[in-house]
Amino acid sequence: MSDNQPAQLSDADFVKLSTFIYSNYGIKLPLSKKIMLQSRLASRLKVNNMNSYADYTKFVLSGAAGEAEIINMIDLVSTNKTDFYREAMHFDFMREVVLPEYINRGTNEPLKIWSAASSSGEEAYTIAMVISEFIETNRRFDFEILGTDISSRILEKATLGIYPIDRVDVVPLAQKKKYLLRSKDQENPRVRIAPFLRSRTRFQRLNLMDASYNVPKEFDLIFCRNVLIYFDRETQEKVINKLCLHLKKGGYFFLGHSESISGIDVPLKPLKPTMFLKI
Repeated sequence: MSDNQPAQLSDADFVKLSTFIYSNYGIKLPLSKKIMLQSRLASRLKVNNMNSYADYTKFVLSGAAGEAEIINMIDLVSTNKTDFYREAMHFDFMREVVLPEYINRGTNEPLKIWSAASSSGEEAYTIAMVISEFIETNRRFDFEILGTDISSRILEKATLGIYPIDRVDVVPLAQKKKYLLRSKDQENPRVRIAPFLRSRTRFQRLNLMDASYNVPKEFDLIFCRNVLIYFDRETQEKVINKLCLHLKKGGYFFLGHSESISGIDVPLKPLKPTMFLKI
């Protein structure tokens, strides 16, 4: 195919790929997303020396592609949008309710938090900063944060904990000084999360559509924000119920601002909008 006639994704191949993606990863792609999918997968055609999306579709659906190629495809398809201190009311609730309640229990068990759609790590590291700030003026305790995401590529960024300087504009100055290490590169200024916070945080790949989750039980808090909007209601119910299997009774569950549990059967009691208690 000549450079003047780039490959085009047909409606039929789009339906095959989008059905596969939805069935296995829960991500809904209506036909209006065809050009987006075509654009994002163009690089995979080049890598695999293919001239058509029909060849690529057959490659993926036949099983010949293997797991590595499927992961590469999902990395390109999945949306990874997050910020430090995004939806700050959840962190205020942690500081004012969850953490005081935890220390009042007098337990020696570490506080365990799961960021179940962690993207590039900003949410997990924000949680770590909030807890560290709380500890400075209260009883010291240990904590563990797990971040999971479907994208291997984005989890590599999360593990490194390195961000462009403008990404941390919302972080209060005092916390920047304590928890962020600034690079000496003046042309490409970046910051890295301090080793103490990185040592309390680990990341692993996880598909929320899996039948079960290979993560510990008994989390005290689960953040699952701004990912369920890509699932239909039936899938949302299944995912939340599977997540709740890993949440302690009396543990807290946070959704994104545009998500709700209205009309679905899950073991959660609403406390405030997008904030729930496991019952």
